[in-house]
Amino acid sequence: MPLSLKTPLSRFRFIGILEGISYLVLLGIAMPLKYWAGWPLAVKYVGWAHGVLFIAYLIALIAVAFDRRWSFVRVIVAFIASLVPFGTFWLEGRLKREEEQSVS
Repeated sequence: MPLSLKTPLSRFRFIGILEGISYLVLLGIAMPLKYWAGWPLAVKYVGWAHGVLFIAYLIALIAVAFDRRWSFVRVIVAFIASLVPFGTFWLEGRLKREEEQSVS
């Protein structure tokens, strides 16, 4: 299915993927470059991009929570997913399965 960013949920899922990728790049590439290779600019730029994507994730989370009337617990789980490496990918998988089940 082609990517559509027309709904708050689809935008949230897309931003979640980008945020998750930026988090893994920050932890897995930029931080080792800083501490092992002595190149702190990697963390500066990747960290900045990750920060912007994290804020976009939070804004998208608030939008989808109001649009879908998510419970407080679900919002907290989605927030915590953004703090755990691979968490946004796990959440994306759950949201995709829920969407597929609601369509069929």
